[in-house]
Amino acid sequence: MKEYTVRKTFKDINEKIKSGKVVVVTAGEMIDIVKNDGPVKAARHVDVVTTGTFAPMCSSGAFINFGHSAPTIKASKVWINNVPAYGGLAAVDCYIGATEPCEDDPLNKVYPGEFNYGGGHVIQDLVAGKKAHLKAIGYGTACYPGRLAEKEISLSTLPNAILCNPRNGYQNYNCAINLTNKTIYTYMGILKPRGANATYCSAGEFSPLLNDPYYKTIGLGTRIFLGGATGYVTWHGTQHKPSAKRNEKGVPVTPAGTLWVMGDLKKMSPSWLVGVSMLGYGCSLSVGLGVPIPVLNEDMATYTGISDEEIFTQIVDYGSDYPNGISKNYGQVSYAQLKSGFINYNGEKVPTVPLSSLVKAREIADILKDWILKGKFFLGEPQFTLPDS
Repeated sequence: MKEYTVRKTFKDINEKIKSGKVVVVTAGEMIDIVKNDGPVKAARHVDVVTTGTFAPMCSSGAFINFGHSAPTIKASKVWINNVPAYGGLAAVDCYIGATEPCEDDPLNKVYPGEFNYGGGHVIQDLVAGKKAHLKAIGYGTACYPGRLAEKEISLSTLPNAILCNPRNGYQNYNCAINLTNKTIYTYMGILKPRGANATYCSAGEFSPLLNDPYYKTIGLGTRIFLGGATGYVTWHGTQHKPSAKRNEKGVPVTPAGTLWVMGDLKKMSPSWLVGVSMLGYGCSLSVGLGVPIPVLNEDMATYTGISDEEIFTQIVDYGSDYPNGISKNYGQVSYAQLKSGFINYNGEKVPTVPLSSLVKAREIADILKDWILKGKFFLGEPQFTLPDS
């Protein structure tokens, strides 16, 4: 077991929050503190580092209980604002996924499709207090004889509504280019032919899992900022891949860890859950997510002091390689380069476009910092941390 010069516990830090003596900085502020003072001094001084990210997170959705009507019904198919929701749960429970398009969407029959309304938009509308039309059909049983139920719902009238996102907060992601001779439309945005532009989707130095690369403080029960309210990490997310190749700082250079997160949809805000239409690809939901990282020792200070210059990702061709399952990259670039607006690729200066909002990421980190300083938010000690191998 490693011997540390600085040792704190979650309980120690929560006591400081309770007493008003806690020291909280954002991930952006921590960089200079570690650079100027070193990790040991930084760990002694700083108790919590707040992070944030705001971007489309397709693997998102909500469990909704819409309440019984008379006659009672066991819903087998459900629609909310004409967007199909999965009804194979229980009598009046359903799950609406962020990427589900409305029933009559032409999809990509007229290419590129616009995907104007889908599950992510339903979630945003509900959180914004708007009314929605729900339709449910069943096959009829002795206990649930109803075969059709239609009613107007709103978030305030629903018995329960839980945001449940199986894969959020990706730990690093690809830089996307297109090496074919035609424009393509992807979940990484519109990619021009012959590598004429590049897109990326990460807050870099503000991104939660890049500030705890080995998941030493994050796991089941970690309390987080989710959709403008308090949420929780409930498991590692789908496609969690901690074995991804890492650089000397421990930062993965390919997509790696992910989070499964949940929270009370009724307490969330439409500013932090935003329905997205991606031309030629589909619907999604932009999610505001922030994780407080406790500085338990000097290692955690080092991790949270990571800067965009030290975080690298791989360049991947989404025109041919990615859709054909070819694992190949065309070099690495740092997030400092990506955020500069240009990268150098194949001797050319290529413009870059983020799908993730750095402005929103900073705002989330600031909000979380304010909540902690005011004693409104305490750290949740995980029952066990995410798998790191």
